[in-house]
Amino acid sequence: MDICNNAVTRITALSPTERLAALRARLLEAGVQGFIVPRSDEHLGEYVPPAGERLAWLTGFTGSAGMAIVLPDRAAVFTDGRYTLQVRDQTDPTLWECRHITEEPASAWLKAHAQDLAIGYDPWLLSVPAVERLAAPGVHFVALATNPLDAAWTDRPAAPMAAAVPHPLAYAGQSSADKRAEAAAALREAGEAAVVLADPHSAAWLLNIRGGDLDHTPLALGFAVLHADARVELFMAPEKVPAETRMHLGNQVVVRPREELPRALDALRSQRVRIDAETTPAWFTHWLREAGAEISPGEDPCRLPRACKNPVERDGARAAHRRDAAAMARFLCWFATEAPKGGLTEISAAAQLLAFRRQVPHFRAESFPAISGAGEHGAIVHYRVTPETNRGIAPDECYLIDSGAQFVDGTTDVTRTLWSGPGPAPARLKDRVTRVLKGHIALATTRFPAGVAGPHLDALARRPLWDAGLDYDHGTGHGVGSFLSVHEGPVAFSRAARIVPLREGMILSDEPGFYAAGEYGIRLENLLLVVPADLPQATKPFLCFETLTLAPFDRALIEPTLLTAAERDWLDTYHARVLAEVAPQVDDVTAAWLNIACAPL
Repeated sequence: MDICNNAVTRITALSPTERLAALRARLLEAGVQGFIVPRSDEHLGEYVPPAGERLAWLTGFTGSAGMAIVLPDRAAVFTDGRYTLQVRDQTDPTLWECRHITEEPASAWLKAHAQDLAIGYDPWLLSVPAVERLAAPGVHFVALATNPLDAAWTDRPAAPMAAAVPHPLAYAGQSSADKRAEAAAALREAGEAAVVLADPHSAAWLLNIRGGDLDHTPLALGFAVLHADARVELFMAPEKVPAETRMHLGNQVVVRPREELPRALDALRSQRVRIDAETTPAWFTHWLREAGAEISPGEDPCRLPRACKNPVERDGARAAHRRDAAAMARFLCWFATEAPKGGLTEISAAAQLLAFRRQVPHFRAESFPAISGAGEHGAIVHYRVTPETNRGIAPDECYLIDSGAQFVDGTTDVTRTLWSGPGPAPARLKDRVTRVLKGHIALATTRFPAGVAGPHLDALARRPLWDAGLDYDHGTGHGVGSFLSVHEGPVAFSRAARIVPLREGMILSDEPGFYAAGEYGIRLENLLLVVPADLPQATKPFLCFETLTLAPFDRALIEPTLLTAAERDWLDTYHARVLAEVAPQVDDVTAAWLNIACAPL
């Protein structure tokens, strides 16, 4: 299966000023004075097809999280700490105010500037809780039947139409029939007739299908309704579901065009229907209530089971990371040779890593656009290089490369911060990198009782930076799917994350960092698998982490005197494992480089 390569951003005939003016004209026609433009599509996902890039089309901002609010006389873009630099670089300051969504929530901005105004929103693009979080005294929200931005976006791309294909049991580890039976049993136990699955990851996992509607996440976009008798109605363009996939789905799964969704929901009148409010567009709640159904709030029954990888998926993740490690080793060896000469650029470096990955068996696509940032660009947390921003990687500077791959048996995500050489790294930079490494090790080596959640552990990775009065403005780690999204809920290492206890089989990233605006960025990331801890003396079940990622850390940026004996032992043991597992997979030149890169401190 190929994952289609749709462009993330597009060139439009309208100027930024004309786009904003066109939207405002449509708002007048709709009878509202303002409009909310979230960074999401009808599935509320982080990654969207070109037809869903409404925020980028309107504002120029291409980050994966954000929101715009348009009023008659002003407009603002809100984003989090990952994108505060990027959003200012990509938007026109004469048109758009840039706001940190945590420090100045959109609700506060609306309260200050939208009194007595009617603010429209597309109920397909916001959940009910998202609308409620925007609530402000004196502001009236109106759910619009059609999206005025779509009417203004006259050259909007067509919706993606890649085929949905079976995900073999050899990689899925559990049949769709068994998954449907377990989820349906949970509905019956709760006294619910059905659940709406608006998140296409849930349908992909439940039905063991994948697709190519997004560049980096192997999804077939659609909606599903799971009934308490384990039947599924899959709402997707029928032409996207070939005969092989229909046979795979079986008789209990019926494929219907999306246009039949209203009629299917009408058939649930007088029945209890589960809605996961955070992951479901408000349109579903509005329609079901009008149809006379009883809304039963509850979590998507696929979300937690999907996060807890079964034994086959765990083995697949290990195998995928071993293969990915060979590509990473070849890249790091190549970089160590070429970077000191000068001549590399952010684009050429990322392209070389992708070229190495393409040679790895079972590779399907990058799991996200590589973040390839040299010098000051590394301080832009989710920097995405373009031909316009591409810069050379000079000798003797800091370079950050955050990348990953989609393999049919697993999803990878790894970040390394590198010194381009040939001279020594400055002592201050080594201090910062080593503190980030200490935080990384602290999280990777912790053992914790069952019931502990990601937010409880986030501070472990920050402590070495906090000791020096430093911090970073993003979470420490996110969940990762199994040949699905590289960002997967419901767990995360973050102060802002929900309290969801970590469970065996979950995969999360461990990626503390430090960013000096205008100078450099540091991030060190491995993926961790939650496994049982071997603690014979424990009085209750304990868990710990198995490191999946296998790539050496750049010794040129490590200050050994800042590491404790235990931290040095961890690093030496990790590097010995990298050498043992990766060297047999690579050429002699790379293997020789690994011998040096993985030598004990």
